[in-house]
Amino acid sequence: MFKLNLRIALRSLWRHKGYTLINIGGLAIGLASCMLLLLYVAYEWDYDKQFKDYEKTYVVYLNSKSGGKTISYGFTPSVMKTEIEKKLPGAAYASHATYPANELISYREENFKQSGVFADPSFLKILDYKLIKGNREKLLLNVNSVVLTESLAKKLFGLADPIGKIVKFKNAEPLSVEGVVENVPKNSTLQFDFLMPWSLNEKLNPWVKASTWGNNYCLTLLQLKNNRYEESARSFIQDIYKHNWQGSENEGLLQPLSKWHLYDHFENGKPAGGKIDQLKIFLVLAFSILLIGCVNFMNLSTARSERRAREVGVRKAIGSSRKGLIGQFILESVLLSCMAMVIAFILLELALPYFNGLLDLQLRISYDSWAFWSVLIGLTLLTGFIAGSYPAFYLSSFEPVKVLKGFRGAGGASLPIRKVLVVFQFVFAACLIICTGVIYQQLTFIKNRPIGYNRNGLLEIPLQGSLVDKGKMNLAKEQLLKSGAVSSVTYFSQSLNQGGNTTYDFSWPGKDPKALTLINYRGAGDDFTETLGTELIAGREFSPQFTDTVNVMVNETAVKIMGLKNPVGTVIDWGGTPITIVGVVKDFVMESPYQNVGPLVLYHPKSSYSHMIARLNPGQNVNSSMAKIDEIVKKLNPKFPVDSKYVADDFDNKLQEEKVLGYLSNWFGGFAIFISCLGLLGLALFTAEQREKEISIRKVLGASTANILTLLNKDFIKLVTLANLIAFPLAYILINRWLSAYSFRVAISVLPFAGAVVLSFLIAVLTVSVQSVKVAKANPVDALKYE
Repeated sequence: MFKLNLRIALRSLWRHKGYTLINIGGLAIGLASCMLLLLYVAYEWDYDKQFKDYEKTYVVYLNSKSGGKTISYGFTPSVMKTEIEKKLPGAAYASHATYPANELISYREENFKQSGVFADPSFLKILDYKLIKGNREKLLLNVNSVVLTESLAKKLFGLADPIGKIVKFKNAEPLSVEGVVENVPKNSTLQFDFLMPWSLNEKLNPWVKASTWGNNYCLTLLQLKNNRYEESARSFIQDIYKHNWQGSENEGLLQPLSKWHLYDHFENGKPAGGKIDQLKIFLVLAFSILLIGCVNFMNLSTARSERRAREVGVRKAIGSSRKGLIGQFILESVLLSCMAMVIAFILLELALPYFNGLLDLQLRISYDSWAFWSVLIGLTLLTGFIAGSYPAFYLSSFEPVKVLKGFRGAGGASLPIRKVLVVFQFVFAACLIICTGVIYQQLTFIKNRPIGYNRNGLLEIPLQGSLVDKGKMNLAKEQLLKSGAVSSVTYFSQSLNQGGNTTYDFSWPGKDPKALTLINYRGAGDDFTETLGTELIAGREFSPQFTDTVNVMVNETAVKIMGLKNPVGTVIDWGGTPITIVGVVKDFVMESPYQNVGPLVLYHPKSSYSHMIARLNPGQNVNSSMAKIDEIVKKLNPKFPVDSKYVADDFDNKLQEEKVLGYLSNWFGGFAIFISCLGLLGLALFTAEQREKEISIRKVLGASTANILTLLNKDFIKLVTLANLIAFPLAYILINRWLSAYSFRVAISVLPFAGAVVLSFLIAVLTVSVQSVKVAKANPVDALKYE
């Protein structure tokens, strides 16, 4: 019986090649889109889960209370690690590490700027990266040692054995290679190329060893012996600041390693979503596109109902049961689903390299994974069953007497259901159009939001090697200005778009002694406001005409928080040292472009700058200016690469998450709309079959092609109108919820909704008219003649 049903199914599919190709195409695009999105969701879901005991591993966060708000971030003091090891009974390991930073590492004449991390030996016990070479028990113990990733080892030594070879850190500190670990997976929050001992960090930076509970600058990891200790560990970490820092209102927070990437948004000291919200959107999008493909199959299958009605009647008349007929049609659907899956695989393999390049990912199909094959087979069967279920029950319900007499109304009640399905398709399509439009508006709004300075034409050059010397630093500035390549130069204590460097140690006249206010601080050089293109609101900026080592500038937010009516000339206290405010600068964005600007104090150190900031001369050719800059910097610092970068490019990288959302919404929204068009085409075919004689009679009576097109399109316009009316409130609720995560958000305008109306109507009219023109121009005699 199965062989007979299979033969009949194959003959039916072959006989109606056009319908078969449309069905397979719609299902293939739906399946390929669904699988690609599921691969992306699985990739993001697996972040930081590559380690053996990731379920027992936690990242320690700091909950800092400032200005009546609780701010959460992953910077903690280095002394916390020792406290955890000594006093937390359930702790298996505790580790502190710096966050990755690009540093120079060299071997002989080869110099590379790579991402490095200082960490203690427990780091590699908690995060058990696969060891390729070396003895795991001895890694990060010797002060002048280093652990390389596989790719960096090959870059430095080629195919030679790296163990025991000496590399140089910052062209000064010799380090012996003691281990090589596998490359860090792309879906890992910590990305590094080499690891150095924490003892080396203390050797190179004496302040590290002397740091206290007020210095929050490193990453702290905790691994428990067993998760039954979790509650006691959370309680211990929550009060760790209060027990070690008298009067502190800070609290610790344990964030599971598996949620570090997905739940990166906090409200009032508690995780409140983040990347996980985006994944939920993509998960819904994946199955919605597949469902649209299934609905499209249903529409096209029932559109062919008149041609298969007699087949059903004959088979019932010779003894076929309804159950057998349902099995027959489900088998056809599963066959189509399997064929579609083969094509979907081809589309997926073709799309993956482009998709990975577009989003800088490493998605791949795990052919050796049982989970992958389980999902694949399950998805194929589920798609076949869902797509074929309605047509199977609908076609098998035909009464043989009626259909064999030529009764054309068989199953006529299916039309309202088909209209509901088309409305569903266009509700989804309209929602996608609206949401994509608002996402684009929000991204453009954030990108073009005033940030308080002119980032265009602004260049950052890291101060490293001989440029750390104040004399060389000033000589570089002098020569750059003299060359005409730049119009202004200043220095900064870190990268302009980088976070960190906060303290509670500031006090001012009228401040409540018990209140803790977190203040950002940065070191800035002469001509700072002029170079950045920011506005000096009051007072003056740092200048070589003055001795400014005990003078500071503050931003507008700092003035408001301190409640200073006449800030210029006010003496404030910084850790026991009195300092004078000499200028007030306009607020400018340094960290997140999505949040409000925090209070900032700019001080003027004699040295300790990490970056030179230069404004390119607008009157000079950019390429020639960059060549001059590279030549001057390389001449003064020959052992280090120049590594200059545009501030605007660095700022744009912060918008990557929204760009990903925009890309995926555009691409998969387009696929969903395309499949919806096929569904609409199915209903147009069905209508044409049902009204073939009516249209022919109208033509005989004098109706023009335009009259018939208007007649056929009128019903579909009603369906699309209904779909838009349903989609508008749904889209508004979804997009309003998404925008609520941003402090700065675009106002929801009528434009995306109007765009959805225009696009959906245009798509509907064009899709229906393609079929309607064919029907309207057909010879009426063919439809009206009798056998």
